[in-house]
Amino acid sequence: MKKSLIFLIPVLFAAVAFQAFNADDEKSPVVTTSVKTRIDATLKSFVDSSKIVGVSALVFENGKEVYFNAFGYADKEANKPMDRNTIVRIYSMTKPVAGVALMTLYEKGLFKLDDPLSKYAPEFADMKVFKGMDANGNPVLEPARRPITIRDITRHTAGFSSGDVPALADMVRKAGVTNSANTLTEMAKRLASLPLQFHPGEEWAYGPSVDVQAYLVEKLSGKPFDVYLQETIFNPLGMKNTYYLIPESERSRLAAVYNRSNEGVLTRQPDAQANAMNTIPRTLKQGSAGLASTVDDYMKFAQMLVHKGQSGKVRILKPETVELMATNQLSQDITKRMWLPSKGQVGFGIDFAVRISKPKTKEENNGTIGEFFWDGAFSTLFWVDPTNDLTAVLFTQLTPFDKVKLHKSFRDAVYGAYDPSKEVNK
Repeated sequence: MKKSLIFLIPVLFAAVAFQAFNADDEKSPVVTTSVKTRIDATLKSFVDSSKIVGVSALVFENGKEVYFNAFGYADKEANKPMDRNTIVRIYSMTKPVAGVALMTLYEKGLFKLDDPLSKYAPEFADMKVFKGMDANGNPVLEPARRPITIRDITRHTAGFSSGDVPALADMVRKAGVTNSANTLTEMAKRLASLPLQFHPGEEWAYGPSVDVQAYLVEKLSGKPFDVYLQETIFNPLGMKNTYYLIPESERSRLAAVYNRSNEGVLTRQPDAQANAMNTIPRTLKQGSAGLASTVDDYMKFAQMLVHKGQSGKVRILKPETVELMATNQLSQDITKRMWLPSKGQVGFGIDFAVRISKPKTKEENNGTIGEFFWDGAFSTLFWVDPTNDLTAVLFTQLTPFDKVKLHKSFRDAVYGAYDPSKEVNK
């Protein structure tokens, strides 16, 4: 009898595995006809209520487009509708692109994540930490407890100023760290001359870390950062509409930017201000911001990530590298996390937020555990949901950042509003 049971164990295991495989195969799609209707109604309501001027959204599931629509205007004054050819400023959605570029060099063995940054950029050796100002108005500094590592600059724990310490923010401004005439080398030199806001590895604070990543890409590859992006990411993926400097022939496709007041009044940001980064030549090509793109172009980037670094026959990263990037890199000891908790139940990987648990309340942003994502200052958003082989890109041009809760509503439209009371395992 015992021998029979032993013999049956692998058979039973195979049967269970086969059933699980079939269950995955038969998994219901996320984006059904009713979900498409719900997304339409949600996005249209934001335009109809004048919370935003225009919006577009693109969703892929299982490698296929399952939703696209656009509502409102890319340029209301010119009567130009928002559509899939509209170019928008993606601001911090530049960061994941820079992160992918850096990790292509990681795969070549050119650095390790826990290497000191100063091994490759000596100007960042012997950093000091800002402790305040003395009675004479001079900064009080102390030596950093440990060196900045490359892992620190990929997860925003390097200690660079985040702008919320006024005296330090003033030093950064006076140093001209992000002056458009800087090379990345000059940017790094100026940044390294300044004290840190906190000791490396002790807090999460959004800052210029990804600009330092761009500098590393340039140093390690021996190519200008923007050229490396073009050759390594944009050309292979067919991203023909992603630019730092938008060609004059394509500028009519660039969306206008709209400011929303505290009273809910929308006004157009002056074009000279809105367009400066993408229509006036700049020496500084930042890793943290500066790219403009179309919804289809950015979806190509997102699809590469959900398919573990590959798009068709083109491989940008190895599967294990994408997995590393999408794995939370923040220990529980890092309790000071600036505004990161406002993104929901997330940690932070390599240039992405990473969802580590379900929402605790229905007011939090919805999403799937294991999802990784980021957004941009003008309220753009994308996410990669490996569980459902789903990627989403949402484009609008609204400032300040998403005060209207568009992202929350779009997520709820895709997945259904989250109700924690319905969870079996609370």
